[in-house]
Amino acid sequence: MLSTPELILRLILSAIAGGIIGVEREANNRPAGLRTHVLVTLGSTLIMTISMYGFDGFGPGGEGGDPARLAAQVVSGIGFLGAGTILRTGNNISGLTTAASIWVCGGIGLAIGNGYYAGGIATTLIVLFTLKGLSATENHLFKVKYKELVVYSKERPGLLGELGQIMGKNNIVIKDIKVMSDQDISDDARDIVVRFRVKLPSKFYNDRFFIEVMAVRGVHHASWESDF
Repeated sequence: MLSTPELILRLILSAIAGGIIGVEREANNRPAGLRTHVLVTLGSTLIMTISMYGFDGFGPGGEGGDPARLAAQVVSGIGFLGAGTILRTGNNISGLTTAASIWVCGGIGLAIGNGYYAGGIATTLIVLFTLKGLSATENHLFKVKYKELVVYSKERPGLLGELGQIMGKNNIVIKDIKVMSDQDISDDARDIVVRFRVKLPSKFYNDRFFIEVMAVRGVHHASWESDF
């Protein structure tokens, strides 16, 4: 039977592990943040300990039955929770990384609940490195050809057309466009954020381009995503 101090240690350690990953997601304003990751890891640890020690005296010969059966349901159960963080807008899908981090937190919780501290702690550190360190590497390797222009503006007819003309004039290729309401900075429903994923020409005049963009009626602010 698991002692009370050992049980408390596993629960606290799992909460810390989930919190470390959750802080990174929270800092990047993802759909599931600190509290979600802590609760997932903590709940997985508790279920694992129940599965292993909560049925002592039951089952054939009082051996407690199959200790992996209850814990195995965590894997499929967290899949439904992670699906709630995935959003699809047209051809764009977001939230997959957060869903994966929730799923991994479930695995970390199971490992710590099983007493496999080395595996749980090592996985936590690797996940943190993946989310923080590999993000910059990914941007350098796969997104070096494209930049994201963020434009804050009042919604009005012809806005996208005027911005598109300016980009065409500067030989900028538009790869993708996203238009979202901007309730974070204003309660006005007519405030929007337009995100252009673009490919810049080899010869590009950055200052002149932003002067032209800011001259468009209704535009409040414009910047490259990495600069904002």
